[in-house]
Amino acid sequence: MRLGTVLQVSGLAKHFGGVRALDGVHFSVPAGQCVALIGPNGAGKSTCFACLAGQQEPTAGQVIWQGQSLLDKSPAERQRLGVARTFQVAQTFEALTVLQNIQLVLRGAAPLAWWDRLDRRQPDRAFQLATQAGLQHQAHATVADLPYGAKKRLELAMALAGLPESAANQGPSLLLLDEPAAGLALAERADMMALVRQVASQGVTVLYTEHNMDAVFGVADRVLVLMQGLLVADGLPDVVAQDPQVRERYLGMDFDLNANVNTDAKGLPVAQR
Repeated sequence: MRLGTVLQVSGLAKHFGGVRALDGVHFSVPAGQCVALIGPNGAGKSTCFACLAGQQEPTAGQVIWQGQSLLDKSPAERQRLGVARTFQVAQTFEALTVLQNIQLVLRGAAPLAWWDRLDRRQPDRAFQLATQAGLQHQAHATVADLPYGAKKRLELAMALAGLPESAANQGPSLLLLDEPAAGLALAERADMMALVRQVASQGVTVLYTEHNMDAVFGVADRVLVLMQGLLVADGLPDVVAQDPQVRERYLGMDFDLNANVNTDAKGLPVAQR
């Protein structure tokens, strides 16, 4: 494992009968890096995430996090080690408020008893996370009444709530985001990916899948490309964007990198905000 690497994936394979969803995938991620995992439908991205987060058991291979294997760890055990994930479709508790959703999953909070008040669980910490996600003005709103973009940001805040409060003091954290910008309009995607970059700038290692290329280029420090269960490219975004195989089989030969960089109102890439 090279210096600074916190996540090491080696020979990862997942077979469903004769279908090789993953077929020997190798990559590593240094601490604090923001990495995008892209590829066409059926490439194996969601399967890869499920193996990393513990929802599926690989057929073969290793997943090493901070020097120890995750393969014998449940999703809850992985979260205690600093690994959290989100899903393609936002997973929130619709009948609760924004703050209550966050308070329900806060790391370090005492287990709830039937007589407890959820509203009393670390309210300051919960509001801090809601504010980080841009939801401070909707903190007491019922989640069912929120637009979908707000629910996606809430799910990210909930994932952060389960991680150590300070990566610098309590060890590295890994955030697995399964299509964080899915279903969002362009402006919402820019806001979401700016939030992702902010999280990474705080020392959290981020690995995310995405189909919207404007949420990849200008955001990710590095891009991995999966095709038919194999990793076919791994490098800086501008280098991967020019890879002949990636252009021919996925991005398209007429892919324009500059047109797919997510920018803010000042025209700056999200990564530079």
